[in-house]
Amino acid sequence: MSLVSTDTIVSKTGDTLDRSGTVPHGDSPGKRLVSKLNPPASGGRQPAEAPKNGATKKPQATSRFTDDDVAPQKRTKRKSTSHLKAVPGTLAEREALRDAAAEFTATLDLRQRMNKRQLEAHGRTLLEQKGLGEEYLGFAAVMIGNAVWRKQFLATPFERRLLLLPHCLKHAEGCPAEYDEFGLDCEKCGACSIADYKVTAEKLGYKVLVAEGSPIVLKIIVSGYVDGILGVACLNVLEKAIDKVLVAGVPSYAVPLHSGDCKNTTLDESWIWEVLDRYEPLTGPGRDSYVPLMRTAERLFEPDRLDPLVPPTKSTGFRAVKQTADVAREFLAHGGKRFRPFITLAAHDAMTGGGALTAKEEEIEVPASVARAAIAIEAFHKASLAHDDIQDDDEHRYGKPALHVSHGIGRAINFGDWLIGLGYRLLANTADPNDGGSPQVSAELTAAMADAHQKLCDGQGAEMAWRADPDLEFEPLDALQVYALKTAPAFEAAMLAGLRLAGEVSQETKDAVSTFARQAGAGFQIRNDLADWRGDADNKLAAGGDAAALRPTVLLALALKRATREEREAVAAWLASNDAPALNVGRLRRLFERHDVFSTAETLIDRCRERAVAVAESIEPAPLRDLLLFLSDTLLADDEPVPVKTENLKSLPIVTLG
Repeated sequence: MSLVSTDTIVSKTGDTLDRSGTVPHGDSPGKRLVSKLNPPASGGRQPAEAPKNGATKKPQATSRFTDDDVAPQKRTKRKSTSHLKAVPGTLAEREALRDAAAEFTATLDLRQRMNKRQLEAHGRTLLEQKGLGEEYLGFAAVMIGNAVWRKQFLATPFERRLLLLPHCLKHAEGCPAEYDEFGLDCEKCGACSIADYKVTAEKLGYKVLVAEGSPIVLKIIVSGYVDGILGVACLNVLEKAIDKVLVAGVPSYAVPLHSGDCKNTTLDESWIWEVLDRYEPLTGPGRDSYVPLMRTAERLFEPDRLDPLVPPTKSTGFRAVKQTADVAREFLAHGGKRFRPFITLAAHDAMTGGGALTAKEEEIEVPASVARAAIAIEAFHKASLAHDDIQDDDEHRYGKPALHVSHGIGRAINFGDWLIGLGYRLLANTADPNDGGSPQVSAELTAAMADAHQKLCDGQGAEMAWRADPDLEFEPLDALQVYALKTAPAFEAAMLAGLRLAGEVSQETKDAVSTFARQAGAGFQIRNDLADWRGDADNKLAAGGDAAALRPTVLLALALKRATREEREAVAAWLASNDAPALNVGRLRRLFERHDVFSTAETLIDRCRERAVAVAESIEPAPLRDLLLFLSDTLLADDEPVPVKTENLKSLPIVTLG
């Protein structure tokens, strides 16, 4: 699902839904999602006030990556954290640790956001003070997180809260509910405790989702539907949620399940009831949050904000003239995470005092020049996607047919070219002093974007050249070099645009941002490589798309580096064959598992994160440092592991039809 504005939702089925749940063109399963997000509020208590992710080594090539950058490691397994996720065995023990966490948190400075690393450090300190073993670290960290956010969560109006329940609370046998693309379609049957919580929460005005670690939660928050989360989950899922939600500054309160067995699990029900229907107005300032800026970046692409800066094409005598602009603007306005525009807005805010982190969204003012630069960044990105989908033969984008599938290759190229032209026109318009811009800054931004654009083409060109003439001496460093060209320059340009529009930028800061972008970009792309093996509902839909096309990824390079001569010869045969793509996916998955490629890729991401954090911690001023740390946690957040274990796959006999 892609949430595209404050007023509409586009479901995976393509239905456009308004806040009331109306489907303009017929009925569909999309209605159920809106009913889950917007249940009718009836009879519940309302607050009185509403506070306002074995080859022979060839000679080393010149690379943008130097010896301080990521180096591939051999068969390094990620450190398991399963031994840190024990839940105290009795209610008295759990409540004692919860109360101790509240007392401990009262001694902390809570003015700044707290990420997972900091939570774990505080958790270890708490356990040491209480003489408890590290097996309770996950539980202690969650309790500290609850104590950090409890007041602000309770100050969130009921109708602005989301109750997230896990499917494993249901009775595994005899449950009448079915799964759809939005999770468990939970009916009010009364067969399990899910219905009890759901009915009460909906009467209060909550939005309710029943899903396992739902990936759409942050999208829902960014799009403005909810401001706080009451979540029930096992510690494994909560660990992931900390990276993706807590670091953004979302008031969250978590109730851990007693086990991670994923079947007929239990919890301390009183912990839900003591906060579910409780509202307490906030006294004093709230905590820092990037959510208002994320929402601001999202809403730059809504008509009331986009149209003044990118006016729709007026009607012409020949109506076909208008179609190019209409389709290109539609592609720009809908779909995507808006990471790059957010980076531009946040970088500008960081260099002008960081006031947006404590402001409400309606209080955030974005100078027109900054908004134009942010939209230009997204226009360049969307243009590259339109062209990449053609070059990579990808059939889907944002859960819909790619532009070249729906409109043809020639027109899709033209849509991308239109967006490129739009991007440079917007940058030229940042020269207007009346909008806070200047000709000098406009020239610098244009040069930076042009440089990023050329590097992107160099990287994409290198990938296409390899696919046209595969080289099995392909090294992990080669893949990282391509990533440095394809991904890092866009992050760097987005950051520098915001910084430069706020004032002069020192060479030291430029160098630090460049190094940070290189590390974050590489880790982000490796994370996308792993996501390809899980399937991507926002884009390609099918798992293993890059593998099926035999693209030069870090995963493939790691496998080739460790492969035997026979295995390399087999890969060469696959490249030369016309076998079905699905067959190549299965072959490569087994090769990757055999050589521990998925685990090693995760280790590379960890190293990228560590080096990005090291750069961030050395930079000034403090708001910019905090932004880079936030981006480290967000762009390189832990994800669900790639599904593996293919040893049960059977070879099927080949039948030749006469």
